[in-house]
Amino acid sequence: MVTVRPCEEQDIALLQKHIPTPGQPARHATRFERQQLGQSTFLIAWLDERPVGAGEIFWNGCAAPEINKHYPTCPELNGLDVWPPELRSHGIGTTLISFAETLVCQRGHHQIGLGVEDGNTQAAALYLRLGYQETGLHYLDRYQYTDDDGNLYDIADPARFLVKSLMLA
Repeated sequence: MVTVRPCEEQDIALLQKHIPTPGQPARHATRFERQQLGQSTFLIAWLDERPVGAGEIFWNGCAAPEINKHYPTCPELNGLDVWPPELRSHGIGTTLISFAETLVCQRGHHQIGLGVEDGNTQAAALYLRLGYQETGLHYLDRYQYTDDDGNLYDIADPARFLVKSLMLA
């Protein structure tokens, strides 16, 4: 059975071992640091005491100005991933998303958003099936990372923004 909980410091080494981030050695630690600062909640999905998925809720919403302008108070679920790939389409992503939605509701928010890269049709199908709606907003999902050799990379992936209205319990 898959369980989800916020990341704890001792999880970082296991994450790096089981959910690799090639060329981005500090990705999990960086996400945990943002959680420690209160900027996000870094969620980990577990199967038999092994991390098999992750995602991060950005409480201040999407960093892209063109999205934040339209959804300034909408938390964003970001960086959702299930690993290894053969575990995809087995409910792990759905479980992570459901957990994130519950946390967002508990904080008093009425909606949650997420970006999906233009070419990621499998993820887009999942999000739409779970009730996320197209906003018609397209943007470049920009982020930076430093690789194992200390080289800094700027990435800009074409994406679209989806939102889901949530019922408060």
